[in-house]
Amino acid sequence: METPFYRVTFDENGTISSLFDKESRREVAQKDKSLNQLRVFEDKPIYYDNWDIDIFYREKYWDVNDKTSMRWAEEGPVEAVLEIERPYSKSLIRQRIHFYADTRRIDFETYVDWHENQHLLKVLFPCDVHTDEATFDIQFGNVTRKTHTNTSWDMARFESCGHKWADVSEGGYGVAVLNDCKYGHSAHEGEIDLTLIKSGIEPNATTDQEEHFFTYSLYPHAGAWKQSDVPQEAYKLNQPAFAVKGAAKEQSYSFAASSCDDVVIETVKKAENGDGFILRVYENRNTRANAVITLAKEPKSVTECDLLENPTEAVAVQGDAFEFTILPYEIKTFLVKF
Repeated sequence: METPFYRVTFDENGTISSLFDKESRREVAQKDKSLNQLRVFEDKPIYYDNWDIDIFYREKYWDVNDKTSMRWAEEGPVEAVLEIERPYSKSLIRQRIHFYADTRRIDFETYVDWHENQHLLKVLFPCDVHTDEATFDIQFGNVTRKTHTNTSWDMARFESCGHKWADVSEGGYGVAVLNDCKYGHSAHEGEIDLTLIKSGIEPNATTDQEEHFFTYSLYPHAGAWKQSDVPQEAYKLNQPAFAVKGAAKEQSYSFAASSCDDVVIETVKKAENGDGFILRVYENRNTRANAVITLAKEPKSVTECDLLENPTEAVAVQGDAFEFTILPYEIKTFLVKF
């Protein structure tokens, strides 16, 4: 199939054997490997069955390649959706793969009816990216870890935690795997694997044996992740827009907006004492930035606070906006009163 961004080839198993980026004129998948390869590993850790993954789990695995159906569920000007249903042992995996006309993101909307124990379900994205490190989203920032096993401590990082995204990038190109609720990753050279289901048996003998609903996404991009909009796309996946029927008083409305992509408005909430609203922002690209926050209307006052919302200093307001300087990975909290 072909989209405005990609030429996509599926193999007979329904995995993506080729994803050619038309804008960057390069192949995303590693040679002779497939993207979105579902794989089940035998997972029998020595201790703490429902918590631990031991390094030897990769020694025994099965690829989930069988399918009972594979069809185009939607083919329209906005998106095309490929629906694949896969049996595995006593379980069922159903995916709707969304290809869009206006975004490079590819969404894998997934339903799993899982009835296995001590089996670890992962999805593999072997990307043709030359790098020895991967970057993982965490609370109010990100961390970078090596993807080789040259040292004992690098070898011990065979599973890394991350929140909304993980990324591997070389000089002018990168690939991110986004998710809306799965936080275990493994990265080796250019490959990113996402842990989907663990299903241990101790102390709960039927852990994860239930229905699961989640979405993860593949997001190739030009430039390294810091020059891309990977964090913004991850937020869009985790906080999707929804429409309601009704009349809008204005053409557009935003409660608060940042002038700088480096500065993320992470939290908007009422103040703990009930007087005003809290805006909590952070810098996410390791740069010093001068940012302007524009509010929906002119505030009476803006005060910078600590994380416990204790006021520290007043902030100058110009109309409906205020300006501030933020340091690399710094977290700032503002109390806004209207």
